[in-house]
Amino acid sequence: MKTTSNAYTIMYSAILVVVVAFLLAFVSQSLKTRQDANVALDKKKQILYSLNIRDLDGEEAEKAYSKVVKKENVVDDATVYVCEIGGKTKYVLPMKGMGLWGGISGYLAVNEDGQTVYGAYFNHESETAGLGAEIKDSRKWQEKFQGKHLYGNDGEVALSVVKKVENPDTQVDAITGATLTSNGVSAMLHDCIEKYKKQKGRLSKP
Repeated sequence: MKTTSNAYTIMYSAILVVVVAFLLAFVSQSLKTRQDANVALDKKKQILYSLNIRDLDGEEAEKAYSKVVKKENVVDDATVYVCEIGGKTKYVLPMKGMGLWGGISGYLAVNEDGQTVYGAYFNHESETAGLGAEIKDSRKWQEKFQGKHLYGNDGEVALSVVKKVENPDTQVDAITGATLTSNGVSAMLHDCIEKYKKQKGRLSKP
């Protein structure tokens, strides 16, 4: 077959595509186990962050997670991680919502009383750096949630993010210049706590 013919060009291109596709599939499959392990480790680290356990490498995080997280409760599609810190029970609640540009997520750790926040960690997919991205990047902002109450005096969900704090027991200052992201966090907290409220009576200590 002439190397200058159209048939040769088509055949060469087809073989090249098949070889490249095979190599990409092989590499993807080879790395899948490692990728899955990294995803699982990142999830464990985020749960630990919400429990105010940070700055750990991979091995340290695995050990801390095994020590702290005692069990996982799933009731009506709502998950709660039952943990123990210093002999005291903490409940970690997963959160998912929408920010300005994409999904936001995180974990909220609640004290044994079921009413006060022990810690919080937030993450995002594509919020604006220096603005909405501060929900993840600013540890100082995340620490503002510590000690806040989940519910108001009427028993309804009250923990929220607002522009102007009127009730410091249940409200956290919004991030300057990131109103929509802050609103997304507030809505995410509400949905998360509502799910937790429904199954709270069915939780048990470690």
